[in-house]
Amino acid sequence: MIIRCWGARGSIPVSGPEYLKYGGDTTCLEIRTKEDDIIIVDAGSGIRRLGNALMEAGRRDYNMFFTHAHWDHLLGFPFFKPIYFKGTQISMYGCPFAQISIKDMISQVMVAPHFPIEYHDIRCDLLYHQTCGTSFTINTMTVTSFPLSHPNQGMGYRFEEDGKAFVFLTDNELGYVHTGGLGFEDYVQFSADADLLIHDAEFREDDYKKTWGHSTYNDAVRLAIEARVKTLGLFHHNQERDDAGVDDIVERSRNLIRDQQASLKCFAVHGGMEVVL
Repeated sequence: MIIRCWGARGSIPVSGPEYLKYGGDTTCLEIRTKEDDIIIVDAGSGIRRLGNALMEAGRRDYNMFFTHAHWDHLLGFPFFKPIYFKGTQISMYGCPFAQISIKDMISQVMVAPHFPIEYHDIRCDLLYHQTCGTSFTINTMTVTSFPLSHPNQGMGYRFEEDGKAFVFLTDNELGYVHTGGLGFEDYVQFSADADLLIHDAEFREDDYKKTWGHSTYNDAVRLAIEARVKTLGLFHHNQERDDAGVDDIVERSRNLIRDQQASLKCFAVHGGMEVVL
C-alpha cells in the first residue's frame, strides 16, 4: 500500500513562503493498492495536481472517497481534469448525511452563478456507492467507514491490505461529541494497531476552539498511543499555522510521546509526502 498526500491544509488553501514546507493545498490523498488500483480520498484543492499527474500517466479509472461535504474537501473537484474526458470512470463512495445523495453533495460545487461549468457538463462516467458505516472490498483492499465527530457529520476510513492498516480521521474532534459522532474510546478501537494513523491535529491547547470540529495535537497523540498505533501523521494544519508553527506542534507531540515512554513515531503530513506500508 502506498499513501501519497496532495494536500494537508485545513479550511482554505494558502500560499506564501511561510507555507512551503507543509504546503497550502487542502485535503486530498492518493492510495495505491498492490494491484495498482487508485483510491482518492477527498477533493480539496490538492486534487488539481493529482488530476494532472494521472492524466499524464494515462490512468483513467479511479475510486474516490469523500469524508464529508465541507467546502475545503470538495472545492478542487471542478478542477480535476479527468472528469472532462470521455473514457474516465470514477466510482464514488461516501455518506451524504444532510444531502440527498453523494451526487447531490458533489454537484453543489458546480452550481451557477458560483461556477461557470455545470455538473451535467462532466463527460466521464460516475458510479455512486453509498457507504455509511460499512465494510467492503476493492479487489485486494478492505475499506471500513466510521463516523467522525464533526459538525454536519462525516466519515473516516480504515484501509487494510496484506496485514497492513492505514486509518484516516481528518476533521474529527476528540474533545467533543458532535451529533452522529462517537466517543474517544470508539476511535481508539477503530484505530487499534494501525500501521499509520493520519489524524486531525489542527489546534494547540491554547488556541483550541471547542465544538468547531477539530482536535488538539495532545488528543491525537493520546489516541495514537492508546490505540497502539505505529506511526502518527498530524493533519489538517490550520490556515494561519506557518511552517514554524507546524514544526512546533511536531516537537510538542514528540515530547509528549517521550514523556509517555511510547514507541510511537510522529510527523506532520505535507503535500508531496509518500508513505509505503
